[in-house]
Amino acid sequence: MLSATPAFAQTIPQNLSNSKVNELSDAQIRQIMQQAQANNLTDAQLLQTLQDRGLPADQGKLLQNRINTIKAANGTTKDQGAAVNDQQSSNRELNYLPDTVNNSPASQKIINSFQSKIFGADLFSGTNLKFEPNLKIATPVNYIVGPEDQLNINVYGNSLVNWKLDVSPEGNINIPGVGILNVAGKTIEQATASIKSKLAASNYAVGRGTTVQVSLGNIRSIKVILVGEVKKPGTYTLPSLASAFNALSSAGGPNDIGSYRKIEIIRNNRVVRTLDIYDFLVKGSQKDNISLQDQDVIRVPSYRLRVDLKGEVKTPALFEVLPGETLADVLRFAGGFSDQAYTARIKVTQVSDQQRRITDVFENDYKNYIPLRGDKYVVDRILERFTNRVIIAGAVFRPGEFELQNGLTLSQLIKNAGGLKEDAFTGRGSIIRLNTDNSKQQISFDVNQVLSSPSADLRLQREDSVTISSKFDLRNAYKITIKGEVRRPGDFTFADSMKVSDLIIKAGGFTEGASALRIEVSRRVFDSDPRAVNSKVAQVYTVNVNTDLKNENTNFSLQPYDIVSVYSLPGYETQKIVKVEGEVIYPGFYTIQKKNEKISDIIARAGGLTQSADVEGGSLKRENDAVLGVDKSKIDTASLNKERKERMKRLQRTYNDSSRVDTAQLRNNYVGIDLKSILKKPGTNQDLILENGDVLRVPKQQQVVRVNGEVLYPSAVVYGDGKSFNSFVYNAGGYSPRALKSGAYVVYPNGTVKGTRKFLFFNSHPAIKPGSEIYVPKKPERKGNTTQEILAFTTGLASLGAIILGILSLNR
Repeated sequence: MLSATPAFAQTIPQNLSNSKVNELSDAQIRQIMQQAQANNLTDAQLLQTLQDRGLPADQGKLLQNRINTIKAANGTTKDQGAAVNDQQSSNRELNYLPDTVNNSPASQKIINSFQSKIFGADLFSGTNLKFEPNLKIATPVNYIVGPEDQLNINVYGNSLVNWKLDVSPEGNINIPGVGILNVAGKTIEQATASIKSKLAASNYAVGRGTTVQVSLGNIRSIKVILVGEVKKPGTYTLPSLASAFNALSSAGGPNDIGSYRKIEIIRNNRVVRTLDIYDFLVKGSQKDNISLQDQDVIRVPSYRLRVDLKGEVKTPALFEVLPGETLADVLRFAGGFSDQAYTARIKVTQVSDQQRRITDVFENDYKNYIPLRGDKYVVDRILERFTNRVIIAGAVFRPGEFELQNGLTLSQLIKNAGGLKEDAFTGRGSIIRLNTDNSKQQISFDVNQVLSSPSADLRLQREDSVTISSKFDLRNAYKITIKGEVRRPGDFTFADSMKVSDLIIKAGGFTEGASALRIEVSRRVFDSDPRAVNSKVAQVYTVNVNTDLKNENTNFSLQPYDIVSVYSLPGYETQKIVKVEGEVIYPGFYTIQKKNEKISDIIARAGGLTQSADVEGGSLKRENDAVLGVDKSKIDTASLNKERKERMKRLQRTYNDSSRVDTAQLRNNYVGIDLKSILKKPGTNQDLILENGDVLRVPKQQQVVRVNGEVLYPSAVVYGDGKSFNSFVYNAGGYSPRALKSGAYVVYPNGTVKGTRKFLFFNSHPAIKPGSEIYVPKKPERKGNTTQEILAFTTGLASLGAIILGILSLNR
């Protein structure tokens, strides 16, 4: 069983014991599935994690059913966590989930999906929406001027002046040549009027060809205090153009019990405005989002009444309700019902004294129902069933779902579906019908009778599922097969009246050596006598076709499952090439002229041997297909080579564990020949018949012997008459400690191999010729004897000794 770790439990402040899966919308279920998939959680892990936090078992099963329903609607049945890595898989076997999974943001979001969010909380917690004042806008006419502001005064016309004057802590500005003017506490509009009056009194022709314009330069900062149920209460320094939303955003917005609808803006110890954030969220209105002044206080009280709305609404959440608002207002805050909502009634769980009670609110009462403390509303989804649906599938032109009209019959449904297809099986159809207890029954009918006789027609009921099979659904697909000398042999789809020549054309036509005569067609037998020993198992027909595959005049047509065999022309042969290398007069490639052309014939065609030829070292290289098990009858050279390589790899893997087998020799496909004897007596059994791909090589006279394998210094040693086997080995440094002397062998230049024989206690090594190769293999690794083997060995020796002693005593 999977269990959540303690660290995971600490991240979840609430349990899920009272959670109801039916209260979740499809969008929330999809969100849970997406978060589980993002965190590589399987369905089983997801359910176990939630159950560890208190989700009841029956709710877990209901959640699994909801997940399966959504998967089926999306056309997938793949588990959410199918991509879980091996480490997580091993952790599942250890009955725990890693802390990194359980503490991840994705896991927290899954849990949070079961807990209602507060409507409007995202406004201040989101990172994309920031309430910052625009400091580049034109100066508002109602802006209150205060200390540290800077006023830009432009006078133009008959007089040209441009002043930038700072407001002093006393609230005054000093106009050059004019004097002191108090502007603190005045709006920018009032300050402009005072400045104009002051300039006019100082002989500036204001209004008679001279214009005065006043705007803000540097904007001062103000201090605003946020108290009450905010996430970060305190004093905040803001620009003087800041609004209430700017201050609330700086403080993180209301906390979990803070009101979103009765936020008070207090100035000079009295409430100047009450801010309702719902006006902004629902209507986009900022009528109460006033500009703040220095020392303003924003107080967020705790909410008075909050209700929980879940299920099939567009925005399920916790909503704050003011006096006089109804359930219809709550639905309006939530954006209304979702497309899958059952709108006729809403289930309400109410707080009644010391316990809860459930009641239903009907659609006509939504505007009259006054929400109460602790109300929980659940909007159910519509049922996944149809009141007037019938289904037809199979051999009709428009299969699918149709409306169950009043008095709809089976023949009318077939007509509505476009009628029967030509391949429809009209002997029998079926209807799957729901009984009153939702069990199913099958009703069979004759399609022909239903369509031709009104008395045989059937009246349909809700959720009837009609199936009319195709003839092709009731039998195997008809195929025919062609093999042999065609370009694309294989299986092809059968068609009526198909001739042999038609099939050959489908197969790409004849190959070059194909015979159009004596083509055999084998056909299945359906009346074979199982009691007769010589009963036929197939009928075979011989057919001749035109070489150019023109229309056949024969009445012979193919039938399903026929097998057509096309043979080669008698006497047709492709050219076979052999290669002659080395010391001959004309080395090169030669084409075999006769089936029985032999080695001596090719040597003669090559002009004979040169004076430096080593006739005893002549060799014949031939692909060792007997060892490799390759079928040389194949025509496809690429596939032949591929098969040869694959079998060679398998042989090498087989022999790699044996120390006595040289895998390199598997590639040494030489046939041992005695070229000297062949040329002395041509035509004998030693004069082999050549095959395609043979390589006949006559080397120069050799003067060295190669020594390889388990010797201290593998090398080529100069040949000398009278030198023994061991002499050549000692010239290569001698045997290595791992050398198997009794397994040493010699490969002669002509490809023959001779091994070491045992005579009494001595090794009898083969003779050495120039150009030979000595190979010393490695000793096999010895495994230590087990206790049982030692015991058995000693017991055997003791028994043998007892027998010998018994015999000796008898002889005495």
